[in-house]
Amino acid sequence: MVAVSTMADLTVEDGVAILTINNPPVNALSGGVRAGLTEGVAMATADDSVSSIVLICDGRTFIAGADITEFGGKPTGPSLQDALTAMENCTKPIVAAIHGTALGGGLETALVCHYRVADSKARFGLPEVNLGLLPGAGGTQRLPRVVGVEKALQMVTSGVPIGSTEALASGLISEIVDDLRGGAIAFAKKVVAEGRPLVRIRDQNEKIEEAKGKPELFAAIRKSIARKTRGFKAPEFNIRCVEAAVNSATFDEGLKTEGKLFMELMTGEQSAAQRYFFFAERQATKIPDVPKDTAEIDIKKVGVIGAGTMGGGISMNILNVGVPVTIVETKQEALDRGLGVIRKNYENTAKKGRISQQDVEDRMALLTGTLNIEDLADCDLVIEAVFENMDVKKDIFGKLDKIVKQGSILASNTSALDLNEIATATTRPESVIGLHFFSPANVMKLLEIVRGDHSSKEVIKTSMSFAKKIGKAAALVGVCPGFVGNRILAQRQYQAQQLILEGALPHEVDKVLFDFGMPMGPYQMSDLAGLDLGWDADKSNGETIRDRLCEAGRRGQKTGAGYYDYDENRIPTPSADVEKIIMEFSEKSQKIRRDIDDEEILARCIFPMINEGAKILDEGIAIRSSDVDVVWVYGYGWPIYRGGPMHYADSIGLDKVVAKMREFGEITGDPVWEPAPLLVRLAEEGKGFKDFAA
Repeated sequence: MVAVSTMADLTVEDGVAILTINNPPVNALSGGVRAGLTEGVAMATADDSVSSIVLICDGRTFIAGADITEFGGKPTGPSLQDALTAMENCTKPIVAAIHGTALGGGLETALVCHYRVADSKARFGLPEVNLGLLPGAGGTQRLPRVVGVEKALQMVTSGVPIGSTEALASGLISEIVDDLRGGAIAFAKKVVAEGRPLVRIRDQNEKIEEAKGKPELFAAIRKSIARKTRGFKAPEFNIRCVEAAVNSATFDEGLKTEGKLFMELMTGEQSAAQRYFFFAERQATKIPDVPKDTAEIDIKKVGVIGAGTMGGGISMNILNVGVPVTIVETKQEALDRGLGVIRKNYENTAKKGRISQQDVEDRMALLTGTLNIEDLADCDLVIEAVFENMDVKKDIFGKLDKIVKQGSILASNTSALDLNEIATATTRPESVIGLHFFSPANVMKLLEIVRGDHSSKEVIKTSMSFAKKIGKAAALVGVCPGFVGNRILAQRQYQAQQLILEGALPHEVDKVLFDFGMPMGPYQMSDLAGLDLGWDADKSNGETIRDRLCEAGRRGQKTGAGYYDYDENRIPTPSADVEKIIMEFSEKSQKIRRDIDDEEILARCIFPMINEGAKILDEGIAIRSSDVDVVWVYGYGWPIYRGGPMHYADSIGLDKVVAKMREFGEITGDPVWEPAPLLVRLAEEGKGFKDFAA
């Protein structure tokens, strides 16, 4: 064995050079790996005893992609393009032996090898689109030449990897082997013995020729992903690169297009935001005062109180990972309805082919419905998911304290109430924590984990781990009204109401936020949720616009009218009746209506959110500014290509945020525009939220 670089070594066995990459944990394409590839191929080429080369990786995976920690920094060692060119032009056949994942630059590395074999569990993909990028080392030019244009378009625009069976069927790999190392060596020997050619994918044009003169292929993919990728640049740029593979006169010409578009994305704000968020999501799992070796509670059985929309959705998350759930209701009718909705949801998923009918039955078999709260006695985790009423919740937790075994976690799904007060209903506040799921709970990825004053480290650690197990992105937050997400949302909602009193209309406010990248604006969101959510008809006296709308029977989409009028397909149109009510309230509040442009609408909605985020950080409610961004991207649909409200503030400059807030304060006289002390301090120091440390 010869050490080629710090991350690669070379051995020769019976005429086959085995070039082994070892850069744990995922063999990322760092400088040492690139040097190992370049030097290893050169050494094997110069060795007359070597007739073929096998590229293989130690550890749990093949090369899983680029080393994104190098992005934006000064590169060391040979470039990836130089390493791949050396491999592709090697005069001896190179066989890639793939296990684990060959993703991004890893798959691009495999594509310059002359042949590829893999074990049965390997996966292959180009996920750069998820970081706001495109494959920048020939991936968009080589992949369609192997798997065909349609398949390549699906892979580069979705970033979703394919398995070995699909890779074999599409021509991406030559063989599936049981013993990866032995099978790859045997395949390399067979290539030499049979005198097979050195297959350079760049020279294979048959599959791209099939797509020439067929612009409908590209129109179809654009149409199919339009809604999901609205506002994103990277999916469109990936499509353009595959178009270039088809339409360019030469491979190198297509490669130039790929390089140009790659650099445009790499230096742009969207990819910077998406790469930032990649790390933010991972950082959120790290709790400074909860050590990695903190003991965890084994969650073998979960209880859920409430079989409504939230309780049912929460239960589905848990059933999906094979953990039994006992769900409690107070009336048989409500219980039957809740169990029926869960089954119907699963059966709808099965009809779409996402799970099997057997999966439906297996999951339902894990679900037990009961009217007896005492049936939760042996649960390891109980999640209360009833309506937002402190007295009701405290009553439930008082009962749980007497019923549920010691050592179990008692969790509330409250979205805004004081968790510490809820915990006072028990004799074990250390076991109480908030697990705030977002609706629909079986779909939305965010889980706000609310840490009470007495929540133990074991309970926190278990909750964070359990969130990961059920497929949620968790963010740990502290106790305050609305926690992080809803507390910030309240500031946006307040400004939205002020804007329509001062001159804007609901559809104008909604359009600005939709164009910014949000899934919908505040008024469409209110109509979707139902304007009567939290509204009391007995106490309503027409004091607010919402009161007037609810009193008039305009309670949102479900009644066909809210801030908008809705047709039978729930398509909204601005309402003349609502506009009349708004005008009346403007006059009543002595507001002088004026034209408000889109720029002001956006700043008025977004900057108070940033300001509230600064207060949250200063109060220690969130650990990091990036945690706030995780909450808003996964809980409220903030466009990931803008990174979250705190990253967005950093990108435009905190000094500009402060200046604009002071300007609005002078115009409106509203104290809400007073910049938070942390925001002012960071702006004066020329820093960003990224520099904040609690």
